[in-house]
Amino acid sequence: MAQHYDIAIIGGGINGCGIARDAAGRGYRVFLCEMNDLASGTSSWSTKLVHGGLRYLEYCEFRLVREALTEREVLLRMAPHLIRPLRFVLPHHKGLRPPWLLRLGLFLYDHIGGRKLLPATRTLDLSRDPAGAPLKPGGETAFEYSDCRADDSRLVIANARGAADLGAVIRTRTRAISARRSGMKWELRTESVLNGATETLTASALINAAGPWVEDVLASKLGINAGAKVRLVKGAHIVLRKLFDHDRAYIFQNADGRIVFAIPYEDDFTLVGTTDTDVDGDPADVAATDADVDYLCRAASEYFSRPVERSDIVWTFAGVRPLYDDGAGDAKSATRDYVFELDGAPGQTPLLSIFGGKITTYRRLAEAALAKLGGSLPAPGAPNPGWSSQAPLPGGDFPVDGRQALQAKLQADYPFLEAGFARRLVHTYGTRASQVLGQARSLPGLGQDFGATLSATEVRYLMTQEWAETAQDVVWRRTKLGLRLTSAEVAALDQWMQAARLD
Repeated sequence: MAQHYDIAIIGGGINGCGIARDAAGRGYRVFLCEMNDLASGTSSWSTKLVHGGLRYLEYCEFRLVREALTEREVLLRMAPHLIRPLRFVLPHHKGLRPPWLLRLGLFLYDHIGGRKLLPATRTLDLSRDPAGAPLKPGGETAFEYSDCRADDSRLVIANARGAADLGAVIRTRTRAISARRSGMKWELRTESVLNGATETLTASALINAAGPWVEDVLASKLGINAGAKVRLVKGAHIVLRKLFDHDRAYIFQNADGRIVFAIPYEDDFTLVGTTDTDVDGDPADVAATDADVDYLCRAASEYFSRPVERSDIVWTFAGVRPLYDDGAGDAKSATRDYVFELDGAPGQTPLLSIFGGKITTYRRLAEAALAKLGGSLPAPGAPNPGWSSQAPLPGGDFPVDGRQALQAKLQADYPFLEAGFARRLVHTYGTRASQVLGQARSLPGLGQDFGATLSATEVRYLMTQEWAETAQDVVWRRTKLGLRLTSAEVAALDQWMQAARLD
């Protein structure tokens, strides 16, 4: 007999995993399948920010901005290892948005979201402040405001781990083959990408959280023609050798109306992005083109005194944002809000499809998705719709300002750890860093060293606890050590992981 679940979810990005955690925490039986790795699509190719979206105020997206600003501090409390406060410097550029408009926007930004933890906006004199040193002379005024940086892919994985800890079944590398209504249940067939094994299960409700593939799932798996409701917008980024020494980020205005961020990244690098361009075709094939790279280099070079050159680039990446098609004229003004479509006549088992959304508002989206399903689900075992805002994500059970204390404790418990190694573990795993290290009492005790402090012990943890299957899963989505490892080291890691799977 097929295993029955209350909710089956297609898609292992931030929306799917966030819904899985919320639903499992309410006592629902949850199944989630992802055709690739967790966060392998849109959710790992963001600008790595948890933010309100200052520029969305220009498009009167007040509800979205308010919700995002409120969630910014909720998520900071939930995952202080993965989300950290960051100050942004916004230089005034003559001929673009006037200072009064910037002040008004930042006043709203400071006050409409119930800011409590993060400091308010202030005005800078760039001729005196260190933030002005890397910039071209001429612009004297800037505004500094608060948002947060985030490890986007690890945020997804933390939600998946949290869902699994609460009883959800998470299946990666598992493709949804088909789904059909059978009486008062959905019958879902899946296939393992790794070994071809198939499984049939049933669910009281089906959620399509496939991101850029949401329409493909509707058409090819469910036989539903929803029409063109997704606008695929590419965001490209470049990662460069560090462009400045301070710990603040920049937000630059461009003459075309777009904005570009320059963000301190992984200690030794600067992340510059993003673009907004419409794309067609398979979202999996999207990459940063020469035109994207040239645009970002030019945009940054408009502000930095030292021109940004291609030779500074160490990595490029691009992802597709599956935005709801609201008919906006250009990609940069398309809404970032989320939209639900509920399919099913009264008395039918429901299908909920998700269009759009932002990483920052994923938790609120999860709450709204479950509310949308409403009476279609059985009464939950723990009926507390707001529980997820109070419960830390795995590894996040420590104070917002407690990272240094946590690092000190980790080094006291494991004296062989150098400061940089301990800091990386705390930023990656939070309080679960000790689970990663286990009983090791020396560096050799961690097993094979793959380089850049990555050990066999850590990789084994990622394989058994975080669904890692390949070296790419480890070095780009569970960590960002791909920035530091050589291709030969990554190949050796992949070979070791293949052998470990056979043991």
